[in-house]
Amino acid sequence: MSDNGSRKNSFIVQAGILAAAGIISRIIGLLYRGPLHRVIGDLGLGYYQSAHYYYTIILLISSYSIPSAISKVIAQKLAMKEYRSAHRVFRCALMYVIGIGGAASLLLFFGAGMLCDLQLLSEKEVLVLRAFAPTIFAYGILGVLRGYFQAHGSMVQTSVSQILEQVANAVVSVGAAYFLIRGMMGTMEIPADEAGQVSRATYGAVGSALGAGAGVLVALMFMTGIYMLNRGTIDRRIQNDRHARTDSYKHIMRTIVMVVTPFILSTAIYNLSGTVNNTIYTQIFPGVRELDEVSVFSRWGVFSGQALTISNIPIAFATAMASAVIPQVARLAAAGETEKVKGKIGLAVKSVMLISIPSAVGMFVLARPLTGLLFHNTKETEDLVTKLLMTLSLSVIFYALSTLNSSILQGLGRVNIPIVNAAAALAAQTVTAVVLLLNTELDLYAIAVSVTLYSGIMCVLNQWAVHRAVGYRQEIGKTFLIPMLASACMGGAAWAVYEGLLMLTASARISVVAAVAVAVAVYTVMLLLFRGISEDELRAFPKGYLLVRLAKKCRLMR
Repeated sequence: MSDNGSRKNSFIVQAGILAAAGIISRIIGLLYRGPLHRVIGDLGLGYYQSAHYYYTIILLISSYSIPSAISKVIAQKLAMKEYRSAHRVFRCALMYVIGIGGAASLLLFFGAGMLCDLQLLSEKEVLVLRAFAPTIFAYGILGVLRGYFQAHGSMVQTSVSQILEQVANAVVSVGAAYFLIRGMMGTMEIPADEAGQVSRATYGAVGSALGAGAGVLVALMFMTGIYMLNRGTIDRRIQNDRHARTDSYKHIMRTIVMVVTPFILSTAIYNLSGTVNNTIYTQIFPGVRELDEVSVFSRWGVFSGQALTISNIPIAFATAMASAVIPQVARLAAAGETEKVKGKIGLAVKSVMLISIPSAVGMFVLARPLTGLLFHNTKETEDLVTKLLMTLSLSVIFYALSTLNSSILQGLGRVNIPIVNAAAALAAQTVTAVVLLLNTELDLYAIAVSVTLYSGIMCVLNQWAVHRAVGYRQEIGKTFLIPMLASACMGGAAWAVYEGLLMLTASARISVVAAVAVAVAVYTVMLLLFRGISEDELRAFPKGYLLVRLAKKCRLMR
C-alpha cells in the first residue's frame, strides 16, 4: 500500500491500471453475454435488464457511491498524515454500510412486490429483483474496502477485485441460468406457447441475477484478504500518528453522512436515466400502442442487453479516471493548490478524450461486425442492434466527459451541482423519449436518441460548472480537434480493412479483428504525427517509457 507522501506513480498511471481492469471486466461481461443470450434469449435478457435497473437504483442509494465518497474523506485525512482519524473513517464507513446495506437488501426483497402493485414491474421481474437483494449488503462492505485503498492512491487491489468479480459473475450467471431452466423446465428447448416462453425466460433471468451476487462475494473475499495482509502496516501507521487530536466517531459519522448523501443523490439521479427509459418503454409504451409483453421485453433486451452493453465498454476508462481523480483533486483543493488542480483536470480530460473519441468512431464504423462477433442474432435483430449502436456512439464521448466532470466537481466539494445538472438532463430526456415514442415510429431509436441527448446535456452543464468552480479552461486543439482528426483517419482505415478482408476471406471474425488492430495502429501513428500528445504525457501512461522509446525508434516522436 503506497504512502501519500512518497507515491511514485502519477494518478494517470493509477487510473490506467483501474481503467485496464474496468475494460477487461466489461469485455468479460460482454463476452459472456453471448453464451447467456443463447441460454435465456432476448426475452430473458429483457426481464433481467428491466429488474437490473431497479436493483441498480437501490444499490446506488445504499452502497454504490461509497468507494468514491470514502476515498475522498480518507484522502483528506491522509494528506494531513492523520492516520488514526483516517482509520476511524474506515470503521465508521463499515458501520454505515452494514446498517444501510442491510436495510436496503431487506427493502428490496420484501418491497419488490410493491413495484408490481404500482405496475412498474411485472411479477416475473419481481422474482428476478429478489434474487439481486443479498448482493446489495455485500456490495456495501466491498465498496468501503475499495475506497480505502483508492484513498491511498493504490488502484491495483480494486482492479484485481473487479476482474475476479466479473469472472465469477460470468461463470455463475450462465451456469445458474442453464441449470435453473433445465431443472424447472426439464429441457432447454424453447416452448411454442407464450406462457412457456415467459416461464423459461424468468428462470433464466433469475439464474443470471444470482451471478451478480456470486461475483461480489468473490471480490469481497479477495479484498478482505488484502486488507488483512496490510493490517500490520496499517497498525504501525496508527501507532506512529503523533497528532494530539483525533476526530470522534460521532463527528466522523456526521462527516460521512454529509459527504456520502450528495454522492448518492448525484449518482442515483445520474443513473436514473436507464430506469426511467425502462419504465417508459416496458410499462407505458405497450399500453398506449397495445403491444404484447413478449415482443416488448424481447426488443428491450436487444437494446439494453446488447447495444447499450457494448456502448458502455469505452466509458470504463472515464469511470476509472473519475475514481482516481477524486482523491487527487480533494487533496490538492484542501491544500489550496488551485493551479495544480487545473493541471490535474486538464490532463484527466485530455486522457479521457484520447480514448473515448476513437472508441466512438470505431463503434460507429464497425457496429455491424462487432455485434455479429459478440451475439448470435437473426438478420433482423442484427440490423436493429447495428443501427442502435451507431445511434448511441456519440453518447460515448458525452458520457465519458460528463462522468469525469461529475467526479471533479465532487472532489472540489461542489457536490450539489452534478445533482442539479443530472435532474435537468433527466427532465429533458424523459420529455424527449415520451414525445418521440408516442408521436413517431422510431420505437427503440427514440430511447437511443434520448440517451444521447441526456449525456450531451450533462456533458455541457458539468463542463461549464468545472470552469466556474476553478476558473479552468480546457485546451481545445490537442484535447478535441487532433483526436477527432486522427479518429477520422482511423475510421476510414478500419472500414477499408474490414470490407477488403471480408471480400477476400468471407470471414467477419477475421476481418473485424484485423480491422480493430489496424485501427489502433493508425490512430496512434496519426496522433503522434499531428503532435496530439507530448512525450511527458505519453510517459504518464502505464508503460509510458516503452511507448516513448518505440515512438522515437519509429521516428514518430523527436
